[in-house]
Amino acid sequence: MAGNIPINVKITKQTSIQTQRRETKASRAVQILLTTVALMFFVLMLLVPLISVFVKAFEQGVIVYYAAISDPIALEAIKLTLITIAIVVPINTVFGLIAAWAIAKFKFRGKNLLITIIDLPFAISPVVAGLIFVLLFSTTHGILAPFLSAWGLKIIFAPPGIILATLFVTLPFVARELIPLMEAQGTTEEEAALTLGASGFKTFWLITLPNIKWALLYGVMLTAARAAGEFGAVSVVSGHIRGLTNTVPLHVEILYNEYQFSAAFAVASLLTVIAIINLIVKNLVDWKIKQQAKL
Repeated sequence: MAGNIPINVKITKQTSIQTQRRETKASRAVQILLTTVALMFFVLMLLVPLISVFVKAFEQGVIVYYAAISDPIALEAIKLTLITIAIVVPINTVFGLIAAWAIAKFKFRGKNLLITIIDLPFAISPVVAGLIFVLLFSTTHGILAPFLSAWGLKIIFAPPGIILATLFVTLPFVARELIPLMEAQGTTEEEAALTLGASGFKTFWLITLPNIKWALLYGVMLTAARAAGEFGAVSVVSGHIRGLTNTVPLHVEILYNEYQFSAAFAVASLLTVIAIINLIVKNLVDWKIKQQAKL
């Protein structure tokens, strides 16, 4: 009986090894299956449409492509889009920095309310947001119509309305990129700097900002990309006036509705380039944040 014990132990070990091998093969099969599904989804839903935009844009040649993006009305749409980005991005960057610093570094009454306000554009449809601005600022039936008429101000169906609507829908991006990172970093370094006699501004400039610069860059890129591509809210407040209140997405819609497909895709390719740049910056930022975490 005693002589059978080593044999039984050996058989048990072999069975255990065989079971582990089966489990490893099964997990590898699941891994391969999930990876294949993810890659197929990426190719079909992202890569193929992305390539199709450029194929359709250059379908009738480079001359037609250049004519579409250099058309005076298209240039006005591009100009208005760039002006909107130039105004919206700095404002929301400053707001996002201040809000994220306050939420992550301090305790105060109304903190949850501020977070709710920041998340509001995520909860409200852009179209509904546009209608809210029309209800407020329309010179014919808006709540502030008497004041606007008295001062001769026009916001709806004019560039100011587009800027306001874009400000609203892009409000959360910088703050939402910074808040988790700043909360994870804590307040130890800032408290040490203040203890050593540094001012609040100097502490922010030399301690806080270098630690969040890559997340801040990504938040700025997200804000710029959303500002360039916003359609819903801008469509409601713009009035679709060619050469005056059409941004690039609205101009693409008009061209497509007029069956000018090559021209529509040519202008749309500009937005696609912005999206590609945004993805490159995102990967760069993720890599930089990981490198920073290792130090």
